[in-house]
Amino acid sequence: MQLVVGRIGRPHGVRGEVTVEVRTDEPETRFAPGTSIATDPASRGPLIIETMRWHKNILLLGFEGVAGRDGAEDLRGTMLVIDSGEIPLPEDPDEFYDHQLIGLAVVTAAGEPVGEITDVLHHGQDLLVVRRGSGEVLIPFVKDLVPEVDLPAGRVVVEAPPGLLDLNEAG
Repeated sequence: MQLVVGRIGRPHGVRGEVTVEVRTDEPETRFAPGTSIATDPASRGPLIIETMRWHKNILLLGFEGVAGRDGAEDLRGTMLVIDSGEIPLPEDPDEFYDHQLIGLAVVTAAGEPVGEITDVLHHGQDLLVVRRGSGEVLIPFVKDLVPEVDLPAGRVVVEAPPGLLDLNEAG
């Protein structure tokens, strides 16, 4: 499974540098000079990082073989991706990466099906987006409401208070 670690934005300057929307907790490691990184679409890569620097909290990258503003502009919108197998598992057994949760079945403590996790939102508190019928419900990803995450079984157990699975249906 490919995970997006960055998205190339607009060119910066005239030497072929681009701005990058960072989508990784480890930009210094992922985007270190000399690193080869896959792209989506794949036809634009792989790209080899030549330079990396921060400018006003914006990551700027230069790639081997990309010179000038036009070359940088051709990369705009390209996703920088890695294989999920390259990411070590978290040491904390109660910590999960989004890609590990997306696609898991959601059931109640009594075993009744609730739906499937389609996304994880990070808005001050992590929220599981669960497809339920034709709509979605948002479930706060806290131990009291989600006491069990069983990755090998492909399921998450929820103990939702009355109304939670209905109140925030959007659909």
